[in-house]
Formats: sequence, C-alpha cells, structure tokens
Amino acid sequence: MNTKDLSSYGPVIPVIVINKIDDALPIAEALLEGGIRVLEVTMRSECALDAIELISSKLPEAITGAGTLRTKSDAVQAKNAGSKFAVSPGFTTELSDECKRIDLPLLPGVSTGSEVMMAADQGYDFLKLFPAVAVGGINLLKGFAGPFSNIQFCPTGGVKVETASEFLRLPNVPVCGGTWLTPNDLVNNKDWAGITKLAAEASSIKV
Repeated sequence: MNTKDLSSYGPVIPVIVINKIDDALPIAEALLEGGIRVLEVTMRSECALDAIELISSKLPEAITGAGTLRTKSDAVQAKNAGSKFAVSPGFTTELSDECKRIDLPLLPGVSTGSEVMMAADQGYDFLKLFPAVAVGGINLLKGFAGPFSNIQFCPTGGVKVETASEFLRLPNVPVCGGTWLTPNDLVNNKDWAGITKLAAEASSIKV
C-alpha cells in the first residue's frame, strides 16, 4: 500500500489517542459506523500498541495505522502490532529506511521546505504537514504549491471541522488529519454515538 492511497477512503484521517484499552474497539467501531475507515492510533499512550493490535485483529475492515513514530524501534513495534501504515511528526532518514526495510508505508511529517526536499529525495510525494496551523497552514501550503508542485500534503495539527474544507480546497491537499473526531469528553463519557456523529460529519465534508 502507498500512503497516498489513504486519501481515497475519505477527506479526514482521525488522529486518535487511546488511554484505556477498553475504549479501543468502541472508538474504532463508532468511527467505522460514521464512515471513517482509516484510523491513525498515536503511540502516545502505554496501551497504544495493544490498541492497534486489538483493532487490527477484530476489525479487519478498518485500515489501522500507528502515529507519532519517532524511532526505528517504534516502527518495528508498530509493524508487529499489525499497523498497515505509519505516521511520523517529523522526518529522519533512519526512520524512513527502517520503514522501507520492514515494508511499513510511512507518511512522514514535515514543516519546512528543506524537510520537504529531504523527504522527496527519499522518494516521498505525500507528506504530513505538522503542526499545520502553527507553521503557516493554508498560506504555507499555497506557498509550497509552486516549488513542490508534485508533492501532496495531509495537514494535521490545529485543523478543525470548521476549517477542514478550506484546506481540502487546495489542489495539493487530498486529505487532512484531525483530533476533533475523538474528543476527550465524548470518550470519557463513552458517548460512542457522539463520535459516530462527528465521523459522519467529517466523512461528508464538502469541498
């Protein structure tokens, strides 16, 4: 699988933090019911790998990946847990090489022109802009469109449901990432129907 293929499943990839393993399946099921198939489970919690393994085994219709990869070890653990893809907040050749070695498709993070060039040199033409809003958001992506006309981006970080369509109108943005689909209050209250509603809204964002 090429990470660029992820954009064909919908306009938004949820960025999910799972703090309790018992929440993993209900969150994933709620997102699936709302029309979201691609799930990025970030490796920011102690149960993240267990959550990825559980979702991957119980819900094979979901395309489950691991986010916040920073090291070669992260990549191996994510692959072993069943991740179909990986996302990193930044770019290193070490992480890139390891992901290629173990056949784990990587969506690497960038925030500057130099990082875009480094990633492009390694064969990547689909990159995560992170933290998108903080580093320039829509204006930066418009600026990148000229010199990097062959590169597409998934902006993540500060993107909200109210602004997602503005990003998605850009010709170099086929999909964006968002944390708003699984807010803490809904998860803590086990309001899975609320998450399904947010997922349905995200799935139907009009560009």
